Amino acid sequence: MDFKRREALWLGLGTLAAAALPGAGIAATVEELTASFAAGATPGSGGITLTAPEIAENGNTVPIGVEAPGAVAIMLIAPGNPEPSVATFTFGPAAGRQRAATRIRLAKTQDVIALAKMADGSVVQAQSTVKVTIGGCGG
Repeated sequence: MDFKRREALWLGLGTLAAAALPGAGIAATVEELTASFAAGATPGSGGITLTAPEIAENGNTVPIGVEAPGAVAIMLIAPGNPEPSVATFTFGPAAGRQRAATRIRLAKTQDVIALAKMADGSVVQAQSTVKVTIGGCGG
């Protein structure tokens, strides 16, 4: 096959663009995300508070709050989304409180899972079901 200079340039740029996309088309499962975050620890319960609405009229902006005193990292997972890993927050030694609040996008009614890695290496988990309605009219 005989490439011209311009075709070789486009081929190279396309290859670089594909390599730059992190995990394009590869959505990890909840189990894989949990195992990776927990690093072998079995998630327990307690010590973490997840605040989420029971009903979200707009799945594009669902307010979520999570607090885990003593945590070094918190991960949010939405299993029903095309990409389940929503956010990971890390806390340094100067953090006054280990809490985070954000708005996330939910594709449909589903559980939202919060994992917290504590300073002693243990992992705790909390989850909350959020019903996403369509235009506020149910669904």
